[in-house]
This record gives sequence, structure tokens and C-alpha cells, in this order.
Amino acid sequence: MPISRRQLLHSGLAFAGTMALAPSPSVADTTKPSGCTLGFSTYGMKTLKTEAAIEAISEIGYDAIEIAVRPDWDSAPSKMPAKRRAAVGRLLRDKQLHLSALMEHLQPAQDDQQHHQHLDRLSQVFTLAEDWQTHDSKPLVQTTLGGGNWEKLRTFYLDRIGDWAEVARKHDVVLAIKPHRGGGMSRPSEAVWLIQQLGNPRHLKMVYDYSHYAYRDMTLEETIDTALPHTAHIALKDVMQHNGKFSFQLPGKTGEVDFSKLFRLFYAGGYRGDLNCEVSGMVWGQPDYEPIPAARQAYCWMSQALQTANVPRV
Repeated sequence: MPISRRQLLHSGLAFAGTMALAPSPSVADTTKPSGCTLGFSTYGMKTLKTEAAIEAISEIGYDAIEIAVRPDWDSAPSKMPAKRRAAVGRLLRDKQLHLSALMEHLQPAQDDQQHHQHLDRLSQVFTLAEDWQTHDSKPLVQTTLGGGNWEKLRTFYLDRIGDWAEVARKHDVVLAIKPHRGGGMSRPSEAVWLIQQLGNPRHLKMVYDYSHYAYRDMTLEETIDTALPHTAHIALKDVMQHNGKFSFQLPGKTGEVDFSKLFRLFYAGGYRGDLNCEVSGMVWGQPDYEPIPAARQAYCWMSQALQTANVPRV
């Protein structure tokens, strides 16, 4: 089979990283990938059609893609009739892009009727994940939980997230919850508490994104140690602080987050999932934002960080 452009872009890195870091194979881990994927989220490409975003992300050299499926995005389930979703699935296979995740954005509802509407909405997204699965691999579905006070909401979260996780189980799709700066759930320890209180279900995991923990007396090492056993997806963003205010940036822009160390620690701990570049709404909401150049710049910075970390890509 011909070697793809993406394979050529990082074959040297993958070889070097595998030689240096890959553990000795054993019966227990022979099916585990030898490295991680570097991906990009279409959350940063709202102005593009899904098909155009896939083409661009593949051409840049990424290994994986996260597709934003919120109702106002081009790739929402309601905008993906059977013929189109089948065509998108074929395009992903043709471009050899691993679909690592679908991005939702749901805030648990106090109102029971709205809660049941959310369960139906999640079910539609999980069905999309099933329709886009490749071989035995289905993309996970990730979401934040909105704003609020953790101490006031955590028992309520248990009830609602428990119901969400049950729908995920019925579809055999992983639901990954994401701690968010300023959110009702904002720390890795809080996501872990929810997961553990619900019995560590196989279909409920978390998303790790250090940009939400930086400047909050949470070190990279501490948060990774807490999150690692439960992390199914890693989002990559940068963050800067100015006059007490925070702003998210393209991953690698500020130099404030040591992404190479992040990659090394997760890889050493056994993580073999996607490392996914996410462009914040603070960035893509700017009038001069251009999605494809942003994706190229993020690729440049993060592929270099992976090379520095000596973590292989697959």
C-alpha cells in the first residue's frame, strides 16, 4: 500500500520514539498501540463544512480528528442524514484519519423533562459514533458540564451523569467528562470522584486539559497523577494570564505549558490515546481568525513537542 503524506511526515519520529520508549511486548499488551495519535478538533473549524475540515486536517499531517457535533455545528446528527454520514465515514477511511472523539456540550438539567431531552440528544450522538466506527473502534463522546458550584452540584451531577453513562453503556460508547476552568466541575479530582462514586463504569471516563488547571495551584505532575487512570482523551490548549485574567491560546503559543513533559508523563503512565489540538472559542471567535493556518501552526508546535518528548505516533 502506498505510504501516505502523513506517514512520511512523522515516520522518523515514530521509529526513534519507539526504539527509545516502547515497552517490551507481552501477551497482555500485544493489542495496545505502540504510540499516540496527534489530532485536531473541528471545534476550531466551525466555518468549514465537515468534509472540507477532514480534507484539511489530513493534508496538514494529523493522525486523528475530533468532530464537533453540537446542534449548531455542521456535523450535528440532525445535519448528517444516512447518505451523508456514510460518505463522511468513507472519507475518514480514505484519508486514514482516526476519529478519536465527538465533541458535545451539555449542562446537566435540573428540569426532568429537559433531562430526558438531553438523554435523547446524547443517544443521537452515540448513534453517530456507532455509524462512524472503524473495525472495533468507536469515537468517544466528550462534554463539559457547564457552570456552577461543585459543592452544591456534585450530588446532583451523580444522578444526571449516572443516567448519561447508562445511555453510553447501551450504545457501547465511552462518555468522557471534561473539567473546565470556572465550571461546576473544574478539577481532575472532581471528575475522578464522580467516576468512582458511580462505580468506575467502563463507559465513563474523563478528558484531560491542563489549560483549565494552570495558574490554580495545580501542577502538571499532580494533575496527571490524579487523572491518568481515568483519562480517555487529552485536549491540547495553551493559556496565558494577564492582570489576573486568563485567555486560551493555540497549543504551544505561550510556552507556559510544558507539552513535552505532559506527553512524556502520560506515555510513561500507559496512555496511548489521542493528543488533540483544540482551538478555544476565545481564539476562533476573533474576526481575523483563519482555521487552516491555525491548524497548521498547532501541528508545527505540537509535532515538535512530541519529537522532543520522544513519544511515538501511530
